Amino acid sequence: MDLQNDFEVSVGIDEAWVVLNDVERIAPCLPGAQLTEVDGDEYRGTVKVKVGPITSQYKGKATFVEQNRDDYRVVLRGEGRDTRGAGNANALITATLESLGPERTKVNVVTDLKVTGKVAQFGRGVMADISAKLMGQFANNLEKMLEDQKSSTSKVTRDDLVGAVAAAGTSVGAAAAADAAAGNGNTSAGASGASTSGPRKISMPEPDAVDLLDAAGSPVMKRFAPVAGGALLLMVLRWLLRARRR
Repeated sequence: MDLQNDFEVSVGIDEAWVVLNDVERIAPCLPGAQLTEVDGDEYRGTVKVKVGPITSQYKGKATFVEQNRDDYRVVLRGEGRDTRGAGNANALITATLESLGPERTKVNVVTDLKVTGKVAQFGRGVMADISAKLMGQFANNLEKMLEDQKSSTSKVTRDDLVGAVAAAGTSVGAAAAADAAAGNGNTSAGASGASTSGPRKISMPEPDAVDLLDAAGSPVMKRFAPVAGGALLLMVLRWLLRARRR
């Protein structure tokens, strides 16, 4: 199913681009999500969801398919599986940034979502409502994070990024030169260290599970109201029969 959402952030488009491409930075803003490790271009973690009293945990990974800075377009592929084998979810997420002014950016998100298992019972209409609410929560969390960081950090610009990359390259080059001068003969210490260190663990607090019934709101409640009403009626009849026997 295709889901379409949008939200706005109070930063310019260049800064918004940097932030939204920094998975480690925005992961805490995602409801129910926990980033656990990074292996090269692959981001691994879990998402916890709850349907009534039943909690499910999806373990999966996400990778960037496209990062087009010229068009401010990013495509992310996510794959997850219920840890108990009760279903899976796959999503291709395309986000396009639109400048609304020097300090305002609109983010349009299109999600091609495929789900199986308990979550699939909701159907497209309810899933769209859930998606909209969760996207709103993410946008609020992201906005709060940016506001908190504004007071302690300066805005990121292209010049800042170029300078940071150049400084990092200089540092790596200096370290390699020092290593070679020491007689170790290793002139690519930075690259080799990154390739042999394995997945990098991420320390992030475990989030609360996303309550899908609460996120869906009235549509789901209307759908399950007859069932809940029938169950309540049976309980009342059972209680009356017991009372008569007494």
